[in-house]
Amino acid sequence: MSFLSASLDRVKPSATIAVTDKARELKAAGRNVIGLGSGEPDFDTPANIKLAAIHAIEAGKTKYTAVDGIPELKQAIIDKFQRENGLTYKPNQIIVGTGGKQVLYNALMATINPGDEVIIPAPYWVSYPEMVALAGGESVPVVCPAESGFKLQPAALEAAITPKTKWIILNSPSNPTGAAYTREELKALTDVLLKHPHVWVMTDDMYEHLVYDDFDFTTPAQIEPLLFDRTLTVNGVSKSYCMTGWRIGYAGGPAELIKAMATIQSQSTSNPSSIAQWAAVEALNGPQEFIAAHNKVFKERRDLVVSMLNQATGIDCPRPEGAFYVYPSCAGTIGKTAPSGKTIETDQDFVTELLEAEGVAVVQGSAFGLGPAFRISYATKTSDLEDACKRIQRFCGNLR
Repeated sequence: MSFLSASLDRVKPSATIAVTDKARELKAAGRNVIGLGSGEPDFDTPANIKLAAIHAIEAGKTKYTAVDGIPELKQAIIDKFQRENGLTYKPNQIIVGTGGKQVLYNALMATINPGDEVIIPAPYWVSYPEMVALAGGESVPVVCPAESGFKLQPAALEAAITPKTKWIILNSPSNPTGAAYTREELKALTDVLLKHPHVWVMTDDMYEHLVYDDFDFTTPAQIEPLLFDRTLTVNGVSKSYCMTGWRIGYAGGPAELIKAMATIQSQSTSNPSSIAQWAAVEALNGPQEFIAAHNKVFKERRDLVVSMLNQATGIDCPRPEGAFYVYPSCAGTIGKTAPSGKTIETDQDFVTELLEAEGVAVVQGSAFGLGPAFRISYATKTSDLEDACKRIQRFCGNLR
């Protein structure tokens, strides 16, 4: 009998972390590798945010805090939701966690019973179905192909709902596709959800500020106030504020749910880092102008990558509305032979051969629930992106 828990049989390691680790190993071995698997900005944390953390340390704010966040950060989150999303919360409707992932996980752990179903549009962030599995639930992936802009359609949502459905997880802009729902597209989905009062909405808005071409971001509880009491709106400072390592996520939702999530957190990690919380206060309350400056660079990188990938034989790359990912199809390469002599039968084969032949690390689309495709993060310096795209063009041109 294995010493390890049987629950591990329900969960797979993160494919994105695996790719990043593999690229790191190859670099350490002396290979010239460009890693495009990691989803974190290459910009440094803004100076005012770092200074706030330093001041917190110097002021002795290094002790335990309330499990679900310091009052000052909760108020900053309340102000942010009101200012940017038109959502009104009280302190007992706000929770702060050690990253957005913990907030999502705690919500699922606090609500899922065996047999409960969670609708997850695919392509999806690799962790959603694994967290559902760890909580004892069943994921219900709904494929959203490129032809629909990688977005869930109302009829498909209606068809996926059953008496066992407890949650739907919506992520806009999306990891891995960068697809973002317009106000009208979200309204069509919320109209469906109004007919099914037993279904709750978990919305992952982590990439809220990373949108381009004058895209207008909205979130479900903002679109349909009647869903407010069964919506958990999740966000964080990792992506927009270049604070991935600081590990601060947060959410607003019904007080009963937030209390249950805090109970889970109290018996697992307890409070997030006190220092990171004070830095997050400054992030939310302080100057925001740098976000637009960063987005200008991200948009230029997006346009470069989309253009260059669409010049690669067998690759079709849609132009996303937000985040810092593209999700090109590699269907045109399936059945061809790589320089190694191996036949490319899957997108896993494609990314493996690309890494071996050209030293470019990307993540296979099958890990996100829809292939044959691959995800590229363009949150890295422009010169590396241009070099990587040239390598991908060369690799595809050498397929026979």
